[in-house]
Amino acid sequence: RFAAKSEYHPQGGIRTRLKALHLAIERDARRLHVLHAERLHCTRGCFSCCVDDLTVFDVEATEIRRQHAVLLATGTPHTEGSCAFLDDEGACRIYEERPYVCRTQGLPLRWIESNDGEDATAIELRDICPLNENDEPIETIAAADCWTLGPVEERLALLQFDEPDRSKRVRLRSLFAKGIAEVDLSR
Repeated sequence: RFAAKSEYHPQGGIRTRLKALHLAIERDARRLHVLHAERLHCTRGCFSCCVDDLTVFDVEATEIRRQHAVLLATGTPHTEGSCAFLDDEGACRIYEERPYVCRTQGLPLRWIESNDGEDATAIELRDICPLNENDEPIETIAAADCWTLGPVEERLALLQFDEPDRSKRVRLRSLFAKGIAEVDLSR
């Protein structure tokens, strides 16, 4: 069972609310990791899902800038094609502050897409890391046993609503190019 909505909508400043949201995501993702332990092959150094061109809401990028200013100012991003935040062994250098998208990698995912055609039906789509495929097709997994895309993104969008640029998404690799002068550490 996923976290109560109140856990995804805590009180406090943006940083407090983001931390609470990440903790709730961790708890809910942990349940799925335990449930699918036989299927999941994700371990430290497995970075098949850690690819370039992922974008995050600026509210998450701001926390990464705040917590990893030295790395961003003096570090070198991992080679293009893989996430910029991987180290030479394929481990995440910002693991504690990793964004939402990284916290659910490897899990069986499900989402609903609307068909804007004449019949206007919605269809459920599913995906999983190819390394985590097994004999049981992901389509046979109960919906409650998949990570549903959408609800957490909506909550991140609500957090982002408190930001000056409400719709801004940030490419993770671009954080290395920005430097620490652009970060308002008071938020």
